Amino acid sequence: MAMATDNIHGQVRPAAQAGRFYEQGAAALRKEVAGCFGNGGQQDGRDDVAALIVPHAGYYFSGEVAASAYSQLNPGHKYGHIFLIGPSHRVWTGGASAETEYAYYTTPLGKVKVDTALCRDLIASGSVFDYRPEAHEGEHCLEVQLPFLQMRLGEMPPVVPIIIGTDDITQLRKIAAILKPYFTEENLFVISSDFSHYPSYEDACMVDRRTRDAIMSGKLGVFVDTLESNRQMGIRALATSACGESAIATLLLLLDPHYRLHHLMYRNSGDKGHYDRGRVVGYHAFAVTREKAFYLTEDEKQALHTIARKSIELAFEGKSYSTGELTETLKKRCGAFVTLKANGRLRGCIGHIGEDMPLHVTVSEMAKAAAFEDPRFPQLQREELKDIRIEISVLTPMKRIHSLDEFELGRHGILIKKGHQSGTYLPQVAGEVNWTKEEYVGHCSQYKAGLGRDGWKEAELYTYEAIVF
Repeated sequence: MAMATDNIHGQVRPAAQAGRFYEQGAAALRKEVAGCFGNGGQQDGRDDVAALIVPHAGYYFSGEVAASAYSQLNPGHKYGHIFLIGPSHRVWTGGASAETEYAYYTTPLGKVKVDTALCRDLIASGSVFDYRPEAHEGEHCLEVQLPFLQMRLGEMPPVVPIIIGTDDITQLRKIAAILKPYFTEENLFVISSDFSHYPSYEDACMVDRRTRDAIMSGKLGVFVDTLESNRQMGIRALATSACGESAIATLLLLLDPHYRLHHLMYRNSGDKGHYDRGRVVGYHAFAVTREKAFYLTEDEKQALHTIARKSIELAFEGKSYSTGELTETLKKRCGAFVTLKANGRLRGCIGHIGEDMPLHVTVSEMAKAAAFEDPRFPQLQREELKDIRIEISVLTPMKRIHSLDEFELGRHGILIKKGHQSGTYLPQVAGEVNWTKEEYVGHCSQYKAGLGRDGWKEAELYTYEAIVF
């Protein structure tokens, strides 16, 4: 989507929180942020980060948690815009306020361009957006993100500061609908939120764990219901489970099955020094990554068929098939099943669901296993091979689910894991039987994973799709 950017010079918003939430001088701030990154987890960046959820407390308390999120960013990746989205701590606006007054935000590390033209476009898109200067004046939740971004990215793209001052779901849906066209590979969304406010250390850990799991479900309904459940638990001094509830909810409304949530770090203020553990604030960091669609070209499918058949042919001679030059897709690590059929009847089927071998190796090994190691059938004989039809099912990357609501019968395969036990059904099994999704998962749990008909309810569930050819 084309986005306009103001070219005029404009007003500069002063660094309202310098000397309060973070160091005031440039050298001291650089040292402070560098220290957070040094203690904030892995430093290898990635190019597929679509969004981050980060805390906005003073760096002493939440800086390491925030850094664990920002360290996910590849410093060399070029974003078109960074959408900074957080809650209003001062006024209730009934909607979202997009910054149009200040052309720049500033920190001790320098100025950051604000795309006020884009902000005006948001306001023109619907009545749910406007500009409320009192929502931005003195607000810390967006400003404190800037030094991390300046240090991590070096060259900063324009930012789009948005303060949300409502928790009305209808309004949040409108906000998400307006932002959806901008939620693309070109842009990064930074969601600002702290978590439990003011319970004891032990209660904070419990409540924040529940909220974490709700966010990891990726479902708005689960998130909202969990926050309400937290409120009703009667936990002493719990003021909120997530002060950025509205911003997080907006993000969840933007997600679809092509996004994956990653929990990165949790701390609360009670983890710092001798800070009072009777009254703490919780801090989580999450990253949202965008999956690229996995597909195979017709040439790649033909290459895999050749690999499967040649691997079986040469196995009769005790030789291995040399694949030659391969595309990057065929070298991608993913699972696959190889099925052999003779005159329309099953003659062998073996698969590997792990993502630990390159696809061409998986297909080669599973073809030989289907021919010679399927315990249901005698080993394939050389003279049978001419009548064998080979079917290959390439599995897309696994996705963890937390409810059967996320499972689509006929489209998804299921992997059930508990401890050392696991079992799977391919998506096409649904076309061979007349089961409901509960029956499909129950049979897999009982007969494939060995966990009993209802064992899946206490196991880890993963879905995947199969490219069958």
